[in-house]
Amino acid sequence: MNNGVLCFYKPKGCTSHDVVYKIRKLYGTRQVGHTGTLDPLAEGVLVLMVGRAVKASEFLCSDVKEYIAGMRLGLTTDTEDITGAVLSEYGGAMPTSYEVKAAVSAFTGAIEQIPPMYSAIKVNGKKLLELAREGKEIERKARQVYVDRLELYPTERNDEYMLNARVSKGTYIRTLCADIGKSLGTGAVMSSLIRTSCGSFGIEDAVTEEQLEKMTFEERYALLRPVEELFDECDTVVLSDFFAHLGAHGCELYQKKLGTHFENGALVRLFDKDGFFALGRVMDFEDGSAIKPVKQFRVG
Repeated sequence: MNNGVLCFYKPKGCTSHDVVYKIRKLYGTRQVGHTGTLDPLAEGVLVLMVGRAVKASEFLCSDVKEYIAGMRLGLTTDTEDITGAVLSEYGGAMPTSYEVKAAVSAFTGAIEQIPPMYSAIKVNGKKLLELAREGKEIERKARQVYVDRLELYPTERNDEYMLNARVSKGTYIRTLCADIGKSLGTGAVMSSLIRTSCGSFGIEDAVTEEQLEKMTFEERYALLRPVEELFDECDTVVLSDFFAHLGAHGCELYQKKLGTHFENGALVRLFDKDGFFALGRVMDFEDGSAIKPVKQFRVG
């Protein structure tokens, strides 16, 4: 069976799980997963893993994601976006664009975020959103995220702006909008969201459900990109036949013998003459530093 990564364009109005269900049918396999949830309100790039590629999910690094988001001032909701129940409405004068720009600039770099209750984060085995739907709210610890770029653009409304954001994995754009609104004293919600990229996967390469449905089975599989593209930021080691044989059987590959010098804990992509076959992690052993294959991706 073919395996790989699909860059899919998720439309508004459906969940990421809805997409997974549809892709399972189109590709004829239950082995489908995604690299990061998009809310029903959101659209854009959803990276899907098909076949044995799903084995990569637990090792995915902190992919940088880019978004275009609408931010509406003057409201707060329980979901931090426009679809939620309104908690408060601001009745004063709206801040000027200069004031909004100044507030936005304070949210770049390393910042602290408290994850929203309406999120897929699990606490004691239960998703926060499930607790929120039961009317429960629990204390959440702030987490550090990184906002690499945050650009502000005006719209025709004096209470709405567009944000162009480049952020680390785990950053909630809803919460970013809410926190900016809080700093302005007006409150704010996310009114729209488009994910334009996820790691090396861009919106220009994303395929829609309608396009997939018109394709043959072979054409759909031809769209799958190599699983190693999920780890573009990792270093590559091309192994000789001898070391590739050891690596394929899970044996430690000592850096002194390989002639490599990767830091402890680093993930590396292992290749043989036929291409990518495993992920390895650098570990310290009694006999020295070695690359330990931690996930095999080739059948047989």
